[in-house]
Amino acid sequence: MTSNSNVKTLLKILIGVAWLDGQIQPEERVYLHRVATEKGLEHDPEIQPLLNEAKVVKPEECYGWVNEYLGDRPTSDACQQLTEAISGLIYSDGTVDSAEAKILTDLQLLDPARVSSEPGKSPVLTAIRNVYQRWISTLNS
Repeated sequence: MTSNSNVKTLLKILIGVAWLDGQIQPEERVYLHRVATEKGLEHDPEIQPLLNEAKVVKPEECYGWVNEYLGDRPTSDACQQLTEAISGLIYSDGTVDSAEAKILTDLQLLDPARVSSEPGKSPVLTAIRNVYQRWISTLNS
């Protein structure tokens, strides 16, 4: 998969994750538009209808993009990068919906490095902890 194709698929995943709770939150919308602009994809014909919410993304479609992005044999690095990208989106509105937490858990199950023998050391739990720590620190600022 080419790098540009990978970036486009990642953005589609983020848009799909924002839809997992049934609607895109205002903070998620701002975050998605910022990422699309940074990546130069805000005018892409495939991304534009998704970004402008002209098309609702169903969970199965989002999970299909995750599979496309990770491929048949996902690396731990790819799983970790995707977890971090999704955590950034989740952090944007300060709440973690159960469907959003589920996709993070599902990513952990795909990660070949998940055989950690230390409870509480999973990449997903670490990512969620980091999201909440950043959120708490912004509340205290």
